[in-house]
Amino acid sequence: MVHLITGNKGKGKTTWMLNKANSEIKTTLGSICYLDKSSQHMYELNTKIRLVNVPDYKIDNCDQFLGFVSGIISQDHDLEQMYFDGFLRIAHIVGTDITYPIRKLQSISKDSGVDFYVSLSIDAHDIPEEFRDCITAAL
Repeated sequence: MVHLITGNKGKGKTTWMLNKANSEIKTTLGSICYLDKSSQHMYELNTKIRLVNVPDYKIDNCDQFLGFVSGIISQDHDLEQMYFDGFLRIAHIVGTDITYPIRKLQSISKDSGVDFYVSLSIDAHDIPEEFRDCITAAL
């Protein structure tokens, strides 16, 4: 399932995501991966959570990002959750329609059984109608 965490910049989405990931690692039987735009939050995450600094992998567009996500999933059969902090930036979709990448993530989630937590610097009211039921937190 795709879970959207929405809110304008500075509303606490990163804190929400860090707290959620750290809470979930205590009870999940599988693994958790946290994708971010830097390594800044390395010491805020439980050491059992894999932090991936996406810019280190020279991703240039949304399709490359989605392929990267699929590659991570293919290499970890115990993966249960992935967190995308700053999704618009790490997926290279700032200022564009989010419909295509969210639909692709829904498909990947359905096929793989991995839950995605996606931080979007967009107000909940501006999320396309078809994804409103995916909003887990509107900050």
